This record gives sequence, C-alpha cells and structure tokens, in this order.
Amino acid sequence: MNLNIVQANLNIKAEARHVLFLTNTYALDKMGGGKPLSSYVQEHLIDGLKAAPNSLIYIAYIDNNPVGIATCFIGYSTFYAKNLINIHDLSVIPKARGMGVGKALIKTVIEKAKELNCCKITLEVLENNPARNLYEREGFEYGEQKFLFMTKLVVDEG
Repeated sequence: MNLNIVQANLNIKAEARHVLFLTNTYALDKMGGGKPLSSYVQEHLIDGLKAAPNSLIYIAYIDNNPVGIATCFIGYSTFYAKNLINIHDLSVIPKARGMGVGKALIKTVIEKAKELNCCKITLEVLENNPARNLYEREGFEYGEQKFLFMTKLVVDEG
C-alpha cells in the first residue's frame, strides 16, 4: 500500500474532482447526513473553496486513488491571539477505513498547524461517530466543560 497525502490544488482539475468526489462520498455516509450533495453544492463547492483564502485541503491517496480528505479552515483564537486550524470535514472512504488514512491526515494537519505556529486544532464530531476513538488517540480532548456545537441554517443551500 502506497499512502500519499497532498495539499489539494483546486486549480488542478483532477484534484478538484477528487475533492468533490470525497466530499460527496462523506455526505452519503450516515455520519455526513446520508444523502448526496445537492446539485447546487456540486456546482459551486470548488469555486467557493477557491474563493475562501483560509481553506486548507488535504487529499489522501492509496496507489494514486483518492481515499480520504481533510477539509480545514484557518481561523483565529481570541483567547490565544494566534491562528488555529479547524478540521471542518475529515473522511475516509469505507473501503480504506482501518488502514491508517485518517491518522495520516490528522498528522499532516498537526504538522501544518505547527508550521503556521497555530495555538490549536479544533473539530466537531457527532457523539455516535466511531472516529471519536481516532481523535482521542491523537490527543483531541473534550476540555473541562463539554462544548456543544450549535447551528442555525439561514440560507437555503440552493
């Protein structure tokens, strides 16, 4: 098995297609909502990511086949007065799970956070997501107080 992690260049058509494929595969998974990306999202996602100057996307390949993605955004911590990286999506296609792909993606994000002198890496995870075990093994903690992530949809997705 030849595992390779690359920072996506969305101007390379193949890599943009891989980002769309992997994001849609994640959306189809029960942890991603269990339904495909809407046609609007499929049409606009790559241009939206290109326009977001704080996006940071890694694609995992096994033998040149896309098998995992970490879509991250660089943010800012007011409590530390430093940048942070938020892992917005981390997903591995079902046939590649248990092969170290998720761990390799997390390690890559950690290295980038160190390179950028970030204060921390954040992520959100569903309570019933088995990936929580991976995140805990890689040092992610819940903190002294349990954080709840809330959301309010203000725009129809298309």
